[in-house]
Amino acid sequence: MESGDRRSSQDFTRTRWSLVRGLCAPNLGAARDALAELAVRYWYPVYAYVHRCGHAPEIAQDITRAFLQQVAAETRDGTAVPHGRFRDWLLLRLGAFLAGDWRELVDGEPLVATLALDDVEQRNHRDLAAAGSPGQAFQRSFALEVLARGFKTLQAEARQTGHMDMYEALEPYLSRDLLPGQYEEIGRRLGVRPLALVLALKRLRQRFRELVQQELADTVASPEELDAEQHDLLAALHVST
Repeated sequence: MESGDRRSSQDFTRTRWSLVRGLCAPNLGAARDALAELAVRYWYPVYAYVHRCGHAPEIAQDITRAFLQQVAAETRDGTAVPHGRFRDWLLLRLGAFLAGDWRELVDGEPLVATLALDDVEQRNHRDLAAAGSPGQAFQRSFALEVLARGFKTLQAEARQTGHMDMYEALEPYLSRDLLPGQYEEIGRRLGVRPLALVLALKRLRQRFRELVQQELADTVASPEELDAEQHDLLAALHVST
């Protein structure tokens, strides 16, 4: 994946993970909110790890909920000390949680709503067949979640600008080239010239790269960490079957 315009170091002081790592700063409420948002975003990678450890789906959901609630509680009382990249820190905290007495599930309102088990299991079979170990399942599902959020935002932007027909026709080709004659075929269906489709696809691909970079930037605290995270994302997506 090619990087878009490099973000300045100053930009990273405003990312969610930078706020979390600055928990001693006066704006503690913003840091707590930022960590809660990141935990909600990445519920599924935690679940995928726990489930791949051998826990049944229902138990894996309970463990995931309890873990995220404990992370939130540790942030509130200051016992959690964030460091490194969010993805690495989250996996480290998860390992420590599972090594403890996780059976004493945290009481209170769930931090996130659990997903329908049938949907979750379909996702496991579809996306994680190539991920053998719990660690591989976590890394691959994290990467897929980043891409999914990019697609979701791109789709929302297309809907807002009234270009859903164009987006739906070109979305399958964001990551692969069209075959000969497909531009003409899609153009006839949409009533636009093939050249317009070429330009539209180029813009969609560029915007998708920007959205993925923005998503990853929220989980790191420096341009160097962002570069490393993009490299790791690609590696996780290319786990051999």
